[in-house]
Amino acid sequence: MEKIIEFKNYSDIRGNLTTIDDVLPFEIKRVYYIFGEVGQKRGFHKHKKTRQVAVCINGSCKIVFSKNGIETKYILDNPNKGLLIEPDDFHWIEDFSINSILLVLASENYDSNDYIYENND
Repeated sequence: MEKIIEFKNYSDIRGNLTTIDDVLPFEIKRVYYIFGEVGQKRGFHKHKKTRQVAVCINGSCKIVFSKNGIETKYILDNPNKGLLIEPDDFHWIEDFSINSILLVLASENYDSNDYIYENND
């Protein structure tokens, strides 16, 4: 499955309206956002079952996936696009721009037992 998901955007003289829920490959059970993290890195984990879509709704950031010693970087800088993070994607977030806001939509409610902090791939 493609990692980048494009959302439907409706533009007119009043501005833009973007819909997300109708293109996600899962039902949303948890919503959270990260901000004020310039110079910091977050994440460094994967999940047992949680799927996520990350959307940088303001500013930009990078999400890095690491698998079999290979890093793949995605720049999120457009609120009309999201990044699909599957449970086995060991990932972290870095290079937050000033005033960035990263919105994350998740398929599961928070469960500390769902997190895997070792990257054994």
